[in-house]
Amino acid sequence: MIPYALGAGALLGALSQLSPWVFLGLLVGFWLPERVRWAALGAFALVMLRASTLGDPWAARIGQEVTLEGQLHRGFLWTPQGKVYVRHFPPLEDGAYRLEGLLARPQPKRNPGGFDQSLWLKGLGVKAVLEVRRVLYRRPASPTYHDRYRQTLQHGLSPEVAALATALTLGEREGLGELYEAFQRAGLAHALALSGLNVGILVGAGLILLYPLGPRRYWAALPLAWAYVLLAGPSPSLLRASLMATVVLLALALGKGRNALLSGWMLALAAHLAWEPYAVFSLSFQLSYLAVLGIAVLLPALPRPRGWRGYLAEVFALTLSAQAFLIPLLLHNFHRLALLSPLANLAVLPLLNLLVPLTFIKGLWSGFAGILAPPIEVLSQLSIELTRWLARGPQLFWGEISPSGFALYYLGLAPLVLALYNRLPWRRALMLGSAALLSSILPAQFQRAEIWQLDVGQGDASLIRLPDQTAILVDGGRPYAAERVVRALDALGIPKLDLVVATHPDADHIAALPEVLAEVPVGRVLAGPPQPRDPLDLALRKAAQDAGVPVSTVVRGSSLRLGQARLSFLGPRGDEPDDNGRSLVFVLEWRGRRALFTGDAPTVAEEDWPALPVHLLKVGHHGSKTSTGEELLEKTRPKVALIGVGRNNYGHPAAEVLHRLERYSVEVHRTDWEGAIRVQLW
Repeated sequence: MIPYALGAGALLGALSQLSPWVFLGLLVGFWLPERVRWAALGAFALVMLRASTLGDPWAARIGQEVTLEGQLHRGFLWTPQGKVYVRHFPPLEDGAYRLEGLLARPQPKRNPGGFDQSLWLKGLGVKAVLEVRRVLYRRPASPTYHDRYRQTLQHGLSPEVAALATALTLGEREGLGELYEAFQRAGLAHALALSGLNVGILVGAGLILLYPLGPRRYWAALPLAWAYVLLAGPSPSLLRASLMATVVLLALALGKGRNALLSGWMLALAAHLAWEPYAVFSLSFQLSYLAVLGIAVLLPALPRPRGWRGYLAEVFALTLSAQAFLIPLLLHNFHRLALLSPLANLAVLPLLNLLVPLTFIKGLWSGFAGILAPPIEVLSQLSIELTRWLARGPQLFWGEISPSGFALYYLGLAPLVLALYNRLPWRRALMLGSAALLSSILPAQFQRAEIWQLDVGQGDASLIRLPDQTAILVDGGRPYAAERVVRALDALGIPKLDLVVATHPDADHIAALPEVLAEVPVGRVLAGPPQPRDPLDLALRKAAQDAGVPVSTVVRGSSLRLGQARLSFLGPRGDEPDDNGRSLVFVLEWRGRRALFTGDAPTVAEEDWPALPVHLLKVGHHGSKTSTGEELLEKTRPKVALIGVGRNNYGHPAAEVLHRLERYSVEVHRTDWEGAIRVQLW
């Protein structure tokens, strides 16, 4: 019966887009003891069956004005029909609400490295967003035990230590600011997610106190496995830890502790997905379960010295085991890997292990503040300073990884795991693993030149990347777009910019560049003649000076060679009356292919440019009717046109420009419809 259920679940799971986890479940299942194997795989099949039958309660109402009533908690409105994410500025406080607004689908990722609201909400089982127009009714929520616990926990602590204590105990990282980035750069961000560290310490302490009960202590400790879930809420990593702790405690209570970790992983995975099948799309879920799988598979096969060396080796091996399974996922999502992560875990995790029980106890009663606040302050400050020092260590930078890259990595890892268990000779394992790794790297040697038009709203930001790793940024958009640009560079694996071209001092073109210069190493900035009275031009040149980046002035006739590419400037002449007319205009030429970048240059400037066929045209002035005239299209005959545009009141792009491009059979792409656009120069 169970094999048939498994087959049905796998088939339906594939239809519901959960197929990768079906195969992972199958793979791990065959490592389990016979009795546990079929029970776990049968449960997993039922999860797949449930996932395939989940419906969308909001499908018929998307795009409509609706009135919804329910309880709002942390940005989500719980209604009888289902849960929706609420978009309102400023954010609404928790409470009972009746809201009127537009029901919409979540936004997908608009740029490389950008926030994917659709995937994030999918992992939480949320399929609609309410864009609030009016608040019809509001009743603030009464303070909960969670709120009182947080207040008690933070009382008597310095602000930074209180933020760290709240993150460690309740998983709320909003108050950490730059400290969270330091934990990420040091490879310690996992310590701030409520997970096995918290549950393990609490259950372990409970088992020590309950030791006089003998075997019955495992039963008595079961409520402790769920204490954090009741206190902080069911986050994916916390649910996984609590489920696994429950499985392990039950196995020990029944005298079935053998293979408890791997069995617990499989059963916890099935139970978690039975509660929320779409949690599989949550990054927290993926990181949590893959890390524990790495520990369960690799740690038992690694040598363990005795004595104090054994403790150090255990912590080091634990970190390596978890990270071995996480490396591609970490690089894909965070685009960097802390090379000192094992050392950071060795130095900081013992301090956090001491902090977790102290902060947990402190939040229970305000009377503990006088006793526990001083040691919490000392341990926290020491942890913070160590983390900031380790965060300055070397980083491995990488861009987003394709599905084939993930597959090749794990194919390369598999022979090494088999060699650890003496199932494969080490020489053969190293050959197979190296072959898979080289296969994942080789495609990068055959890249073509590519041009990205980033989505920065009503603004312009173009990115040129050549096969020799030369990277050129043309403009950056308004100030808020700086983060989008930097994230895109990280996601594309671009650690530095060889050149930044500032076409002209308009806010929608260069206001983001000072922050980009502060965040990213840049070789040189190209700009038009200095404009001493223009605050945007002054801010750009000041930021370049602060970053130690030279600024070169270019005019019509200037040219620059970068590797196999050449930039030839067609404008400005230098006597134009306004900023748009003084836009830097240039042709990028690479292996006989050309791309024309026009800034905001008007049609009167276009008349002076030579006849030069191009493959790609960066449409001027966001598609304004004052640019991209008939004469320009006749002289250039582009195949592809890119329009950087967002929501605006200017009528961009103008209908006559779009009709003009259509008459010349130009393939048009616009960022307001498509998000970031990528075009290869063949």
